Amino acid sequence: MGPRFLALWRLLGLLLLLQLPPLPGALHRARCPEPCTCATNGALSCPGPRTGLTRLSLTYLPVKVIPSQAFRGLNEIVKMSICNTGIRKLPDVTKIFSLEFNFILEICDNLHITTIPGNAFQGMNNESITLKLYGNGLQEVQSHAFNGTTLISLELKENIYLKKMHNGAFQGATGPSILDISSTKLQALPSYGLESIQTLIATASYSLKKLPSREKFTNLLDATLTYPSHCCAFRNLPTKKQNFSFSIFENFSKQCESTVRKSNNETLYSAIFAESELNGWDYDYGFCSPKTLRCAPEPDAFNPCEDIMGYDFLRVLIWLINILAIMGNATVLVVLLTSRYKLTVPRFLMCNLSFADFCMGLYLLLIASVDSQTKGQYYNHAIDWQTGSGCSAAGFFTVFASELSVYTLTVITLERWHTITYAVQLDQKLRLRHAIPIMLAGWLFSILIAMLPLVGISNYMKVSICLPMDVETPLSQVYILIILILNVVAFIIICACYIKIYFAVQNPELMATHKDTKIAKKMAVLIFTDFTCMAPISFFAISAAFKVPLITVTNSKVLLVLFYPVNSCANPFLYAIFTKAFRRDFFLLLSKFGFCKRRAELYRRKDVSAYTSNCKNGFAGSNKPSQSSLRLTTLHSQYSTTPDKPCCKKC
Repeated sequence: MGPRFLALWRLLGLLLLLQLPPLPGALHRARCPEPCTCATNGALSCPGPRTGLTRLSLTYLPVKVIPSQAFRGLNEIVKMSICNTGIRKLPDVTKIFSLEFNFILEICDNLHITTIPGNAFQGMNNESITLKLYGNGLQEVQSHAFNGTTLISLELKENIYLKKMHNGAFQGATGPSILDISSTKLQALPSYGLESIQTLIATASYSLKKLPSREKFTNLLDATLTYPSHCCAFRNLPTKKQNFSFSIFENFSKQCESTVRKSNNETLYSAIFAESELNGWDYDYGFCSPKTLRCAPEPDAFNPCEDIMGYDFLRVLIWLINILAIMGNATVLVVLLTSRYKLTVPRFLMCNLSFADFCMGLYLLLIASVDSQTKGQYYNHAIDWQTGSGCSAAGFFTVFASELSVYTLTVITLERWHTITYAVQLDQKLRLRHAIPIMLAGWLFSILIAMLPLVGISNYMKVSICLPMDVETPLSQVYILIILILNVVAFIIICACYIKIYFAVQNPELMATHKDTKIAKKMAVLIFTDFTCMAPISFFAISAAFKVPLITVTNSKVLLVLFYPVNSCANPFLYAIFTKAFRRDFFLLLSKFGFCKRRAELYRRKDVSAYTSNCKNGFAGSNKPSQSSLRLTTLHSQYSTTPDKPCCKKC
């Protein structure tokens, strides 16, 4: 029983093996299609003549070499497929052509074919062919690769290693009319031979970031590309009547002035192309009608067909504003950091604010520089700019600068409110040891917010001005909304603090003085500049968060240039340059280099005089001022100057 059971089990296993599908190449590699033979040394031979053989498919064969005479005599072949073999160079098929108009050669998935050399298809000059060279191991197409051919269609798609196509690849060839380079790593198209292309397909060609001059595509009718910005190159491009490259169309195209029936066109195409080869292609039979160029994908609302700065007046303004922001804030930083006076909390906060606004100036400088370099041809530089490190750096600068500036303005306002509210209670005064950790937290927060788009939470590539407008994921939407909410909260805090400051210094027993009105105006200016800065941020954030532009990107650039950097330009003047303390420090600094010595000496004398006066008129007994007067004095000190040295106790 045991041996019989074992034999039965083996028989059942054998039957199961026979039912299994063969492994790739197992059954296929065992046979060569008639009339071909596959030698043991890997050579292929397909002798002719062979009547009635119009198609030959050589797939999954253990073929390494196809001799030059392998297809001699097969004169009726109209389509040949050579796929998934071990051949290392293109076969010589010049001996097999019949008198058919369209010969189709398909060479696919042969990973050992790495190069299309010059004159690879020479000898086909009397025929028109369709070359389907896809899925191979191609890395390079050399000069004159298609010399001597008349190409109807050339498919190089899915050659994922193909990086270089020589400028002269189409020299000596007529055509192609259709070029497909999808899913390749080509970085540039050849500059010669593009005049014949009527259909260009380049989907998933992410390395092709720049196209040749649009004037090269004189007969282009249909383009399916990877990047929407490339379609901008073909906007308003004049197209000609269809210019056929093939000799069979020459006499026919001359008859375009007369009436040609559509049925005749269909008959002609039926004679030229096999019905199976027409499937999947949408041919336009309107030979005599004017042609309109179709291009996809169309530019979207976030990337319209325009330069980075859509208007000429913005180009002028952005340069003026970024120079003003950089020079103004750099001056404030230098003066404050080199001052001989003690680094107080207001000075420390002002240094942080100036640095943040200086970074905003750098952002505007980057945008202005790239706009100047790409003017009139931004569509050819859009991908390199928006996906490159330059746009990422610009985006980081603007988000970091914006958030640090808003944070510092909020801290400055709170510090002013706290100082005025607790003017009498000296033990409640904010010290430098308190301000440093507060600002350190602001720096860490601003860096974190600016870094998130670099690690995939939103990104800076969505628009040409490098703002984080991408909200394709819920996390990105949350990120944008957090920025919006924080900026709105900061603005509310600033407004509330300045209102409380104003009422805190009001003396209910006296009428409003000229000084009160002056202080109120200064506060109004500060609140207004804060609002004009934060409003564009809110517009951008709401627009991005809900995926519906509230304003066009073109109009948003006006906000970007005229309002977004208002704080960066205004802050150094409102908080530093217009104050007496800054002017004193500025002239004292210049005097070190031999300039304005007389003016600096006047400031030194004023300091000594103010210091002595404060000591002699120290507050005591019945001369002690009211709390409202102390608050008013403290407020004036915030906007002007106070001696940095306290009055000595001895006085």
